[in-house]
Parts: sequence; C-alpha cells; structure tokens
Amino acid sequence: MARILIADDARIMRNILRLIVEKMGHDVVGEAASGDEAIQLYQSLQPDLMTLDIHMEPTDGIRCLRDVMQIDSNARILMVSAVGQQNMIDKALGLGAVGYVTKPFQQEEIDRQVNAALAD
Repeated sequence: MARILIADDARIMRNILRLIVEKMGHDVVGEAASGDEAIQLYQSLQPDLMTLDIHMEPTDGIRCLRDVMQIDSNARILMVSAVGQQNMIDKALGLGAVGYVTKPFQQEEIDRQVNAALAD
C-alpha cells in the first residue's frame, strides 16, 4: 500500500482520483488544490507518489514538479493533463515525472500508471 498525494485544482478530479487509488488499496494522505499547496504537503507528508495536474493557479504543475524535484530528486510524480498538451507532457517527463495520464481518464489507465510509477 502506497501513500499518495493528489494535486489538482478541480475538486471533482481529486475526488475521482481518490476513489480510484483507494480502490487499488492505497492511502490518500493529502489533497492539494494548488501547486504551492502541493509543494508544502509534499514536504510535510513525504508521499510515495504524487499525482499532479499540469494546469493550476498560481503555481502550475510544471513549476511545482520542478520545485519538488529540487527538494527530492527521487520523487515519484505522475502528471495529469488534458488531451492535446503533448508539449507540456514532454517537458514534465524531461523534468523527472515518472509518467502521465490524460483527462478524461479511465480507471484502468490510472491503475497501470500508478503501478508502473510505484514499481520503479
């Protein structure tokens, strides 16, 4: 069972992700509605995995990813993005993200990506 932090500015997305990862048997140890909150929670909670939305205000997911990777170069961060954001996904993977899922997502894709991220 992994400890997971969910960061997304949309409460509905956080709720959906929570339901999926809890169904997988993992613990959601925190939820963040902004990049700044995600950075603070990552530092205090030290989760095994963080899901991170790319588009958040005022600190977006790319900046948050960069900051968390500076804090912990071994951080496991799974990016969540809307369809059509391939350039942002490529940038995130280059900065150290372990994978990505695109919205709208299916439970099977979250299962696969979470399991792959935790297997590293």
